[in-house]
This record gives sequence, C-alpha cells and structure tokens, in this order.
Amino acid sequence: MTQVQDVSGAMTRMEKRATVSLASIYSLRMLGLFMLLPVLSLFTEQMPGSTPKLVGLTMGIYGLTQAVLQIPFGLLSDRFNRKAIIVIGLLLFLAGSVVAALATDIYGILIGRALQGCGAVSAAVMALLADLTQEVNRTKAMATIGASIGVSFGVAMTVGPVIAHHFGISGIFWLIAILAALAVLVILFIVPNPQKISVHRDAEYIPSELSSVIKNADLLRLNYGIFSLHLILMASFVVVPLLMRDAGLLAGKHWLVYLPVLVTSMAAIIPFVIIAEKKRKMKAVFVGAVISLVLANLGFILLHGQLIGLIACLWVFFCGFNLLEATLPSLISKTAPGDLKGTAMGIYSSSQFMGAFLGGASGGWLYGEYGPSSVFIFSAAIAASWALIALFMSPPRYLANLLLSLQAVKPERGTEFSKQLLAINGIEEVRLHFEENTAYLKVDSQRLNKNELNIFLKQWQ
Repeated sequence: MTQVQDVSGAMTRMEKRATVSLASIYSLRMLGLFMLLPVLSLFTEQMPGSTPKLVGLTMGIYGLTQAVLQIPFGLLSDRFNRKAIIVIGLLLFLAGSVVAALATDIYGILIGRALQGCGAVSAAVMALLADLTQEVNRTKAMATIGASIGVSFGVAMTVGPVIAHHFGISGIFWLIAILAALAVLVILFIVPNPQKISVHRDAEYIPSELSSVIKNADLLRLNYGIFSLHLILMASFVVVPLLMRDAGLLAGKHWLVYLPVLVTSMAAIIPFVIIAEKKRKMKAVFVGAVISLVLANLGFILLHGQLIGLIACLWVFFCGFNLLEATLPSLISKTAPGDLKGTAMGIYSSSQFMGAFLGGASGGWLYGEYGPSSVFIFSAAIAASWALIALFMSPPRYLANLLLSLQAVKPERGTEFSKQLLAINGIEEVRLHFEENTAYLKVDSQRLNKNELNIFLKQWQ
C-alpha cells in the first residue's frame, strides 16, 4: 500500500531542503545577471572597440545562447545524471564570467556573455525539483523558485551600480563567477539526490507535444507577450543608464533611483494583483499593464533629456513590467492543460530569452544609427502591438494545477477514477498518465473542498 496523499499537507523536510537549495541556485545565478542590467552599457561604452551596436549585442547575446540551449540541456538531463548536467552548465556560466572579467575590450565581454548563456540550466533545475517533490507539493515548490527570482531582480538592480562604481564591470563579473561557484557547491553538497529520474509533464519540455502547444492561440499570444516584454526591457536598458548619466546623475548613484522606483512600483501593483486573482479581473489588469508600457515609452520619447522625467517614466515602466512579469507565468499555468505545462513553459522561456537577445541587438543598433528616441519609438510600437493582441485573448480560466500520484490506481480503473474525480466540486479537468504514475488536474481553488478530495484519495489507497 502506498503512502496516503494529502493535498492540504505541508512539504516534507526533504522537499523543503530541495526547494530552498534549488531556489538558491536560481537566485545566485540570476542575481549576477540582473546586476549587469543597469550598468553594462555604461561601462562597456568606454571599452576599446566599443560601438553602440556592439554594446547592444553584448547585452543581448546571453539571451541567444540561452534560448538555443535551454531545451537541449533539459532533454539531456532526462537521459543522464541531472546534477552532472547542472554542474556542467554552471561551470560554463562560471567560465563565461571569468572570460568577461579578464576582457580588455568589448569583444572579450561579448564572448564571455555568450559563454555565460551556454550554461542554460533552468529547465534541468526544474526537472530536478520535480524529481525531488511529491506531485501534490510541486506547484508550491515551483512558486517558491519564481518568488526567489523576483527578489533577486530587485536586489541586483539596486546593488549593481554600487559594485560597478567601486570595482568596475570586471568586479561584477568576478562576483558572478564566485556566485556560480557557490551554486556548484550547493548542487553537489546540499541539494538531495533523487531516488530516480522521471519525465514530468508539468515541469519539462516534451518534444512530441510541441504541435499541441503551438496550435493554442492563447499560448502563442502569451509567448509573444514575454518576448515583447524582455525585448523592451533590454532595448530600454541599452540607453536608460546612459541617459541618466548624461542628465547629471553619476553612475555610482543610480541605485538612488532604482531602489525607490522598484520598491514603490512593487507596492503600487499589489492591489492590481489582488484584483486580477481574487476578483478575477485578470484580462483587464493585464491589458492595462501592457498599455502602461506604451505610456512609459511615449514619456521617454518626450522627457528623456530630463532626470525627473526619466525617473517618472521609469516608475511607470516598472509598474507595468513588474505586474506583467508576475502575471504572465500565472496565465501560462492557467491556460495550458496540466500535462502540457512543462512544454508550454519551455517555449515561453525560449521566447523570453530570444526577446532579450533581439532587444539588446536592436536597441544598440537603433541608438547608434538614430539616437535614443528611436529606441523608445520602437519599444512603444512593440508594446502597442502587444496591447492589440492582448485585447483579443480569451479571458483566462481561473484554474490551478494539482498533481496526484496514480501508484495506487490500476490502469484498467483509470476511467472510473477520472469520473469520480470530476464529480468532486471544483475539479474541472483530469488527464491521466500511467507511464508517469501521475494525474494532472485543473481545479478551481475557490470551490475545491480539499477535505472531500482527501477522503476520496484514501478510498483508493
């Protein structure tokens, strides 16, 4: 007899250890990358061989190698030892950081950034997390990692300018290398070893399901959204740090802008997140956030020569950006069928990194050829196209993902099991995969009676 599943129970000690340690790997890696965002264009602009095009390409090239390699890394982790694949990726990331730290011209930084992106371990980390967590707790574990990335972004944007001011851009790359080395130690000595490697449809890309995801128009709209969001972010930060410097704010004091802007913008979006989720007004809030990106970039066009104007537009920008960065993964999760979530997230992540690459490359080219206003005109046009597309997206289903183990259910009784599950109030969709011993459910959390579900599961043990 298998252990009784408890859908309302807490994580085990091992699951908490796995979640926290893998979240720390994400945080250590992303902290270093985000620290570069507000300072890379400032410091590489003065390097030998530097041109605006090369500065933009240097900012974005990381996204290209990430987009190309993250799915292959994930698939390799299914065939070989997951920890070994993650360590290889982190060592590539570390090597790229060292190459960039030792660089004496823009080309060295460019090569280092491309090599950093080759350490595309995100998919492999999520697969390892799935190996180390029970089905009923996996969504909570993934949400913890998502929250750690958000915290890393806020901290990095603030401390990046300070570190760069005291130690230069090479100092940040050396710090990134140290953080990568710490991440290697965490994966080797703190993250638990999985008992077995399995394929998890909620956490991993499944090549055979690609066509199903591509045919989903709402998922395509969301992929265009994350592509546009990171394109706009990277294009904007090719020029915004330079404009703040030209407006009279020393590079070492840029944190005095980023800290209050990020903190107050995060506070400002909390009511909208509540309205979107609790009041179920997700589409209206989502479209409004995209429109705020349009307004921010229009403001940049008019006010980029004034420091106060730049700060005001930056605040509007981060209100929209933070809200969209928080809601887009939630919309993917709501929109994708439970057993296609991993594939949907794989394509979504690739779209994000490709957007970052094209944003840096196009931002640098436009800035060099036509000046800063052209970057913001381009970004405003992309945001406007996204707003138009978002207007036609279907209102999301307010359903959460819930996974159950099928170890106690015989395949020949699968139809009966599904029918009984669907009879429970709040369960809207059931997909069974006996080859994985997993049932993928879509549930209405506001209506689901977890005690009733627990009683049902006990009857099947």
